[in-house]
Amino acid sequence: MSKLGILVGGGPAPGINSVIAAAAIRGQLEGDSVIGIRDGFEWIMKGDTGHVTPLGIDEVSKVHVRGGSILGTSRANPTVKPEDLKTALQSFEKLGISKLITIGGDDTAFSAMTVAKNSEGKLSVVHVPKTIDNDLNLAPDVDTFGYQTARHVGVGLVQNLMTDARTTSRWYLVIAMGRTAGHLALGIGKAAGATLTLIPEEFAPGLIRARQIVDLVALAITKRFVEGKRYGVAVIAEGLALRLDPADLDKLEGVERDEHGHVRLAEIPFGALLKEAVSRRLKSWGIKSTVVSKDIGYELRCADPIPYDMEYCRDLGYCAAKYILSGGNSAMISLEEGHFKPIPFAEMLDPKTGKTKVRLVDIHSTRYAIARRYMIRLRRDDFDDPQDIAALAKACGGMTPEQFRQEFYYLVENELPPLVLLP
Repeated sequence: MSKLGILVGGGPAPGINSVIAAAAIRGQLEGDSVIGIRDGFEWIMKGDTGHVTPLGIDEVSKVHVRGGSILGTSRANPTVKPEDLKTALQSFEKLGISKLITIGGDDTAFSAMTVAKNSEGKLSVVHVPKTIDNDLNLAPDVDTFGYQTARHVGVGLVQNLMTDARTTSRWYLVIAMGRTAGHLALGIGKAAGATLTLIPEEFAPGLIRARQIVDLVALAITKRFVEGKRYGVAVIAEGLALRLDPADLDKLEGVERDEHGHVRLAEIPFGALLKEAVSRRLKSWGIKSTVVSKDIGYELRCADPIPYDMEYCRDLGYCAAKYILSGGNSAMISLEEGHFKPIPFAEMLDPKTGKTKVRLVDIHSTRYAIARRYMIRLRRDDFDDPQDIAALAKACGGMTPEQFRQEFYYLVENELPPLVLLP
């Protein structure tokens, strides 16, 4: 009897248990012994083979409805040190595991590729893409599992904050998870009808000056103020913190990094820093506004999956087990238009970085253009209307329209053209 191993890496995401359960049941029904490996690669890469558990049908038959991970998870990275990779491979061999299903995001996918490549054919590996960030390089209309549940829960939280903002006449700056891409922030902001959503993709490549973010938020608040509304919610992707010019975020160099070399964004008080900067900007203009920062992310990651992710994840788990037990190897599991599609590991790598490709928000898409149209933010056409620019300039500390133009036109210089639906 061959042994099938299952492990989870990276941060939690709703639907992990659904994948585990479906894969384990399929493996058992096809005659394989299925072993759950606890805490990702953490123990395996140390040569500790004691943190494993058998995954029988009775043990997993009802876990698909629950959030979290029955196998735990970690960001342990076996690819940094050659000795860790060698030890991990020896541990799999010691356990008798010849087939491995990894569940995780882009970092775990890279670890899975590396393990498969260096196993000399002794270990077949397939990867199931998981991340609430929705940034793995799948087809444009295919979500990573967990994203829809995280968005669903996030929308509920933002809606509650919107009601509180309206009731108490305050502004909330909601920092949403999303290290590289703004899918989650945009998905939450658009669905909830947030006043403004800012994502990394809308800015030019390279470093972003903090002033640009502060001005965008402060002017959104000012536009609402001119309309007689002293409340609102701005959803801001946390990944903007990593794009900030170090001169604007001197604490960036001192914060802790994880095993993959990423700055722990939770260690950067991005929301608090932004709140203070926006409040100072508004005060300098004579606008009184209560601004509150709120981070959301950990509230989303271990939520019970919504039915969409329950079904989607069970399909992914089934396909992962069926594919690897049928001789499949070195591929990421995907479903496109309802059909199974393995994506070879080789196609997942970015030739420039040597890492897994990351999917960004397409800011030239119709979906993004519609999201922009519903935001309250400074736009190029504000400068075309003499009354609009005069009112905004007056609110910003009594500027003249020309002073306002000189100060803030830089924010709309690269604004995308209006959405046109007819040829």
